[in-house]
Parts: sequence; structure tokens; C-alpha cells
Amino acid sequence: MTDFFKAILFLNYGLLLSIIFLGAAKYRILNAKEKQYFHCIAFLFFIELLNLALPYLFNFNDTSFLYPLYIAGEFSLITALFIRKLELPKYFLGITALLAAGFMISKYVFNYPFNSDIVKVISNIIIICLSGFTLIREIRGASTENRFLLVDACIFFYYSVSVFIFIIQHQIANLSENEYLIILSVNNILSSILYCSFLYTFIKLKK
Repeated sequence: MTDFFKAILFLNYGLLLSIIFLGAAKYRILNAKEKQYFHCIAFLFFIELLNLALPYLFNFNDTSFLYPLYIAGEFSLITALFIRKLELPKYFLGITALLAAGFMISKYVFNYPFNSDIVKVISNIIIICLSGFTLIREIRGASTENRFLLVDACIFFYYSVSVFIFIIQHQIANLSENEYLIILSVNNILSSILYCSFLYTFIKLKK
């Protein structure tokens, strides 16, 4: 199971790297809202790069301190993406930015909440709602900017299933190492599907 987990993990690293190069090449033909997709994937790549580099280059034995940064950054970038696509009032951007900043201050300064997964689930639910409303609008044809429709659908699917996985994971009191790796592998497979949707969309993009 460990080998399978590592294979999916390194597949995701390869997909992320491919998206970064391809997205950078297509960046000039993206409109202002679409550029936010590249910013989101670039942030995820940055976090994964730190997770890989810190243990090997700087002898960090524990990189869990990056987790609150990952949650806050992911939440603020993805919510900003859908808030702009839904053309919601700009103060919503300020609210989500304050929530993300407040969480990081609370976690890094006061170590509250102790379990960051609680915040992760809440942030995922908010992302699910925003991406769901965006999908409904795009499917109904209310928006002409639908070049990233597949990505929006995969974002909705990924975060919906991720919430379910988090809930199931915390309902099981004692997970064996094998069971834990299975759960992580399922989540990584979902990530692969999401990354493939980005890769396919960037490949198909034209002026």
C-alpha cells in the first residue's frame, strides 16, 4: 500500500509541474478571472515544493506547520475565484481574506483550534457552495466565460468528496497504517483527477 501511495503522490507532483509550465505558457491568453485558476494551482505547487524541500534541504523533520498556511491560502484564493465569477460584491473578498488571516493568527499565535481539520472541513463546505452556485450558473448559460467549466466541476467534486473523507476519517477511532494510507491514496487520486482537468483545459485553451 505504501508503494501505491507514493506512486500516486509522485504522479501528482508530475501533474502539478506540468500544469505550472503549461499554465505559464498560456497565461497571456487568460482573462482576468481565469488567471485566478493559475494563481490557485501555483500556490498548491508552492506548498508541495516546500513540503518536499524543507526535510531534504533544511533537515525539517516536521512540516505540519505549513498546514494552516495551506488551508488559509487555498481558502482565500479559491473563494476569491468564485466570488469574482459570480460577480458578488467586493466586500465578500474582504470577508474571506479576514477569515483566512484570522485563522492563521489564531493558529500560529494561540494554537486554536487545536485540530486544524475542523477549519479545513468548514472551508471546504464554503468552497463547495460557491463552486456549486457557479456550476449552476454556467450550465444554465448565464455566463459566457465557461472555458474552465470542467475545472469548476472537478473542484466541486473534489471538495465534496474530501469533506466526506475527512468526516469518515475522524469517525474511525483507531486507524491502522494501511487504512490511513488507503484514505490518503483516495484523496490523492481525487487530486489527480482535479489536476488532469487543469491540464486538459490549459492544453485546449486558444486565443
